Amino acid sequence: MPQKKCIFAENIEILGRILAIDYGQKRVGIAVTDPLKIIANGLDTVPAEQIFTFLDNYLKAEPVETIVVGYPVTLRNEASEALVFVNPFLKKLQLRYPNMNVEIYDERFTSKMAFRAMIDGGVKKKDRRDKALIDKVSATILLQSYMESLNYQRL
Repeated sequence: MPQKKCIFAENIEILGRILAIDYGQKRVGIAVTDPLKIIANGLDTVPAEQIFTFLDNYLKAEPVETIVVGYPVTLRNEASEALVFVNPFLKKLQLRYPNMNVEIYDERFTSKMAFRAMIDGGVKKKDRRDKALIDKVSATILLQSYMESLNYQRL
């Protein structure tokens, strides 16, 4: 019996993952896509002062084509107070990885959506108080939303 060939698999170009960062003053939520860039997965939460050590190690181990950073704006599309520490982070990120594609993406409501997703997912009340978990889920929602916007733009 002849073997069937998977044409779909031959036509996929894998350049690298997309990594999302929900940058906070104390903690940074990190999410990443699978190699085929289909699904966003929560990766980790690290202290803000350790983000570049984490990124150095991760970028050595995994191919990443784009880093998406959550950009905090208000409901009126005005600069949020959080930009005071997000903008310097973005500048350092671009200086440290000059060849990396860095995108900013509106992160409004990601924390609230993360909390709601945890409730809907049956996460216990005690675990929902874990701010590190909320940050990781927020980064995942940010990344999934970014990926959906890319798909929408292609239509």
